[in-house]
Amino acid sequence: MNLKRAAITGVHGYVPDYILTNQELETMVDTNDEWITSRTGIKERRILKGENKGVSVIGIEAVKGLLEKTNTKAEDIDLIICATTTPDMAFPATGNIIANAVGAVNSFSYDLQAACSGFLYALTTGSQFIATGLYKKVIVVGADKMSSIIDYTDRATCIIFGDGGGAVMLEPSEDETGIIDTELHSDGSGEPYLHMKAGGSRKPASVETLQNKEHYVYQEGSQVFKFAVKNMADTAAEVADRNNLTGDDIAYLVPHQANKRIIDATANRIGLPEEKVMLNIQKFGNTTSGTIPLCLWDYESKLKKGDNLILAAFGGGFTWGATYIKWSYDSK
Repeated sequence: MNLKRAAITGVHGYVPDYILTNQELETMVDTNDEWITSRTGIKERRILKGENKGVSVIGIEAVKGLLEKTNTKAEDIDLIICATTTPDMAFPATGNIIANAVGAVNSFSYDLQAACSGFLYALTTGSQFIATGLYKKVIVVGADKMSSIIDYTDRATCIIFGDGGGAVMLEPSEDETGIIDTELHSDGSGEPYLHMKAGGSRKPASVETLQNKEHYVYQEGSQVFKFAVKNMADTAAEVADRNNLTGDDIAYLVPHQANKRIIDATANRIGLPEEKVMLNIQKFGNTTSGTIPLCLWDYESKLKKGDNLILAAFGGGFTWGATYIKWSYDSK
């Protein structure tokens, strides 16, 4: 079988209008701007407000913008994969809701859950449908409404997360550009350090779980930080080394926006200066599955065809990975 390389041929992002600043958080929990900024690098994050608005709102807007930007008809889309940790509901899949809303009547769709590594997992999965020649147009969405599972009285988590996401178009590469290499991992022993205690089949919602605030993100920050720094940095370095890429060869590191210190450690591991690191955590916070596509969207105008990018992520589970992409187009 002659495998085809998948290329990203377009990217679009979406963030809600409401801005939750560090100053507003100071009125909600015992924290302050200096404390938040020095530990995370975050100044503000976006919050999706309004009744009956789930993460599909973010995904729909990102996909609509992507279709318009790439001049693609919705009915020509073969597949939509939505990476999210905060689906609208247990079922149907948020991908189904997005596909219906944008008019992708000929696609099938599903959700993929790998916490903050979800977009990389979904990107790799989507690329395989292109590689085998089965499909020609695949959309990968990474989006989360983290405000729906955050306890805003818990200063350890509420300062970190925001809402937002993006979408990319995957099509067969017509040259040597595209998704070249990827390395994905998981380790279920990380469950105790980052999880949501209730709401799944192990511990369904009840009056007791609600009273005990068990439907919010639980995180042991020091443990997660230690694992994230090592695994995200090591895997990014492994992919770079395997493809004989030095810091001089790499145009940008595209890291999951978890924490500025984790991002810095990953950049140092592969020998990249600050100006070669995509960074928007200061204005969007950690949007989980949404961070990497939001970075690509944010920096799209700076990218040139042939640029070498290393995408890297780490998330609950634990899950982590890195992907090497040779960018496929010049920004218009």
